[in-house]
Order: sequence, then C-alpha cells, then structure tokens
Amino acid sequence: MMYGMIHLCNLQERLTMTDMCILMTAAACHDLDHPGYNNTYQINARTELAVRYNDISPLENHHCAVAFQILSMPECNIFANMEPDSFKQLRQAIITLILATDMARHGEILDSFKQKVDNFDFTNEEHVKCLKMVLIKCCDISNEVRPTEVAEPWVDCLLEEYFIQSEREKSEGLPVAPFMDRDKVTKPTAQIGFIKFVLIPMFETVMKLFPQIEEIMVQPLRDSRDHYEELKQIDDAISGLVSRMQIRRYDFQKGWKPLCRRTI
Repeated sequence: MMYGMIHLCNLQERLTMTDMCILMTAAACHDLDHPGYNNTYQINARTELAVRYNDISPLENHHCAVAFQILSMPECNIFANMEPDSFKQLRQAIITLILATDMARHGEILDSFKQKVDNFDFTNEEHVKCLKMVLIKCCDISNEVRPTEVAEPWVDCLLEEYFIQSEREKSEGLPVAPFMDRDKVTKPTAQIGFIKFVLIPMFETVMKLFPQIEEIMVQPLRDSRDHYEELKQIDDAISGLVSRMQIRRYDFQKGWKPLCRRTI
C-alpha cells in the first residue's frame, strides 16, 4: 500500500529519496513481532512490554526495537554504508513514523495535518514530516481500500483477534472495549463505525492534497461502507424476525401455536 500511495501520488517527484527510504522502511517494519494483544491490554495487564516502555506506545516501541535489531545484523543491514550522522537522522525519522501508527494518537496527528493541508508546502520540513506520518497511518489501516473479497477475510481475522483479547481480559478481570466484545459487536457494526469515522475522514483529508486517490482509494472505502450498511440492514431484519418469533412457541402435536393474537 505504501508503494501504491507513493506511485499514485507521484511522491517520488515531490519528496527526497531519503524520504522514500524512510516511508518504505517504516512500512516494512512497523508491525514486527506483534503479540496479538493491543496497547490497552498491555497497559492494563502491566505486561513486560508496558513496563519496559513506561506505558507509552508499548507495541510501537517494541516494533521499532525489533526492526533495528534485525537491521543491525550484517546480512540485513541495508544502511551499512551510510554516514553515522545520516543514519542517526534516518533512524529517528523511521521511529517517528512507526510510533505514529499508535491509534491513541490518531486525532492528534490528523488534526495537525488538517491544519497544514490547505496551504501545504513541500519545502517545509514540518509539513513533510506530518504528511509522512499520515501516509503510514493510511497504509497501516488500509484494509478496506482493497476489494471486498480481499479485505473481508482479514476483517474476520482481526475480529477474532479482538475476541480472543476480550475473552482474556474478562478472565483476568480487566476492562473490555465494547468493540472487542464478542457479545456486543458484529462485523457490520464494527466496520461501519471504523470506516465512517476513521478511514473516510482521513483519506478524504489526504485527497485534498492528492485528488487522484479518490477513484482508487476513497471510493472503495465508500463502497465498503455501503456494503456493511447493507449487511447491517439484513442483520437488523433477521433480528427483528427472531424477536417477533419469540412470541410464538412450537407445539409438537399441533404445530405453531400463537402465544397472543399478534401475528408474524
């Protein structure tokens, strides 16, 4: 997805080669060694990662550490020929992008980008830094940009990961997020909210700077939202039918027998 955004937005002509390197490396490394439980669990459960990183983006800090452990190996060190000062700057930039994928910072980062987008200046270092943070955020949660037949199986995997976490939280007496609770969330309701209130606003903000992403990225998000809204309508209709059927009982000798005069 990062490569696609760079190509589609023609970023290779607007950003430096170092910026390209930072974006691609951060995208490749941003989720290394994910333990399957999010930051909320890590912090509430006081895990080793949470303690190590003082409750500050434990997973993202861990991804950074693992990434640079790998990159320090001679056979993996793609930066071996860089000057120390250049590597130090590049390393810091990669860390900044990986840490930006912590969803706890979503509002902060998007608001900052919104303040810059109408008068965006590619020669302004802070503007470019903010853009790169938003780009990696887009890529990090871009599943719904893909065709439904590709995206939906990954949604199923994600929901199952959420449910496993919520069940563990219940067993350990920890707070449970409603959107992770198997008893409270459905796939349509989970996806509608995320697409409408997180994905579409972020991608539409990026679209102000790069109108060319509308057809290939923003419209598929709208289509995905519509798809899940249709599924929700079906679920609601089925739930309504089941509720109405609960006023009747099955008599094995006489067939369906109304409990009241209300009919289905």
